[in-house]
Amino acid sequence: MSKNLKQAVTDICQGCDNDRNRLMDIVEAVQSQFGCVSGEALDLIAGAVSTTRVEVESVVSFYAFLSIRPKGEVVIRLCDDVIDEMKGSDEVAEAFRGELGIEFGQTTPDGKITLERTPCIGMCDQAPAALINDVVITYLGADQARHIVRSLREHMDPGKLVSRRGDGNNADDLVGAMVHNNIRQAGDVVLADMARGAGIRKAIVMTPVEVIRDVKTARLRGRGGAGFPTGMKWEFTRGAGGDKRYVLCNADEGEPGTFKDRVILTEQPDTLFEGMTIAGYAIGSDAGILYLRGEYAYLRPFLENVLSERRENGLLGENICGKDGFDFDIRIQMGAGAYICGEETALISSCEGRRGDPMTRPPFPAQKGYLAKPTCVNNVETYCCAARILEMGPGWFAQMGSQGSPGTKLLSVSGDCHKPGVYEVPFGIKLSKVLELCGAEAPIAVQVGGPSGQMVGPGEFERTICYDDLATGGSLMVFGPKRDPMKIASKFMEFFVEESCGYCTPCRVGNVLLKERLDKIIAGKGDPEDLEYLQDLGETVKFASRCGLGQTSANPVLSTLKNFMPCYEALIKAPQGALRQSFDIQAALSSAKAIAGHASTHYQE
Repeated sequence: MSKNLKQAVTDICQGCDNDRNRLMDIVEAVQSQFGCVSGEALDLIAGAVSTTRVEVESVVSFYAFLSIRPKGEVVIRLCDDVIDEMKGSDEVAEAFRGELGIEFGQTTPDGKITLERTPCIGMCDQAPAALINDVVITYLGADQARHIVRSLREHMDPGKLVSRRGDGNNADDLVGAMVHNNIRQAGDVVLADMARGAGIRKAIVMTPVEVIRDVKTARLRGRGGAGFPTGMKWEFTRGAGGDKRYVLCNADEGEPGTFKDRVILTEQPDTLFEGMTIAGYAIGSDAGILYLRGEYAYLRPFLENVLSERRENGLLGENICGKDGFDFDIRIQMGAGAYICGEETALISSCEGRRGDPMTRPPFPAQKGYLAKPTCVNNVETYCCAARILEMGPGWFAQMGSQGSPGTKLLSVSGDCHKPGVYEVPFGIKLSKVLELCGAEAPIAVQVGGPSGQMVGPGEFERTICYDDLATGGSLMVFGPKRDPMKIASKFMEFFVEESCGYCTPCRVGNVLLKERLDKIIAGKGDPEDLEYLQDLGETVKFASRCGLGQTSANPVLSTLKNFMPCYEALIKAPQGALRQSFDIQAALSSAKAIAGHASTHYQE
């Protein structure tokens, strides 16, 4: 066993107080230092945190950014979601393969560079994009890909690949990213200026119950897509038994086409942390966790600095703003490439240093969440809205938007449009207006709410963005005349097959069967009864799956069946005679032909 490995692992574990619940931090630190979490490291970690090797190995094997086997000193992860494909990622992929001389999933013979594909990295507004270690490269082209490989072979420093810096805080030395915010329209709530501490100072002159009352009066609903009333969630958490409660922020936006939280984290982190702190005051918590997706690791130094400044300003720590007994602090927990961790119970499992497996509900997190304590989980945008409500008042917030959906909504718009980016719009806005704002190119379809949402056609463009009509966590993907809705649905199903945690059969098996039957139809081998099969299986997966991923994973098939049936019907032909379109008569006769020594006289090739 390497002495250096043993000492390093010992130091890393001690730095996390040998705490089993900090296992994610431990294995990520080991991975960062040694390029993998080897068998020797697994044993050392298990011993230090008093758990079994199999428990540590189960965590490492679950997350895409962790590995038991060595990877290259530099890992190139090319985004392969549907938007990146539309923008030319296939050409970029071919350039990387050709220049490196390896296939995806392989490492160069010298062990220095690994090439991988990865789902959405939150850069659909500037695709194609790739992560090179933690460095984001945007607007990629084939020539640039070849240049990147040649440059890495010279210096092996991904940081030197940043040829320009983006706008706003992307240009900050602590970020230094070539990412663009692409804020196309800022509204009055989330992307508006807010004085540091303004919401907290309003909150602490009220009782926690009054704070919750204001959030309820504003009728704030969760911005993650489900739309559960935020004030009610806070009230449930505060009313749960026990003397310890937690505030968790879900910053794991991993669904293709979603990137608005990235912009909030970059430009409005104070508003986010303000909202988390107010939530801590309201529910009686002294500890918060920001769960930051691994793809946004480049933002961590900047966010840690913002937290440090807030502590220095008396806005985090003990006796916040001079309020005796109001203690609250926030730590950042990194994810490691698992879409399922966007589901709140899976996120909690990950924060506890476990696989990101969803948990059966009830009990709900408000009753039994992080470390089995009452826990409030909201997303980035929701906490920002809460901060602004306390600053400006519930009436101010409630007068915006529509009757059932007050306030504004941040939309991540990408695809076939002239102005992709982030738009803060009032709830109740028509989809057609959003398409006008972004300069959509004669769209034939729009995916509302990411792959787990619904695909709508031109006949539904006059519908409104709100919880009572077109509900969305924020993603809008625009598809022009050259796109095929069924191939898009197949790509979305590929994503869900890959990202399923595999716990329950309906999701693990059902999504594979849905994609196989959909691809059969796309290949022109579909039969009329395949449509009923897809509908029945999709509804079964939706009904029988354990968590939100499975309960929405069939939507690409179900929504295209509902809204784009002519696309299916154009590919399905009535069977001729007794033969199905999917039946290959020549293949079935091949053995007989070999025995007889001649072709069939009834079925000619």
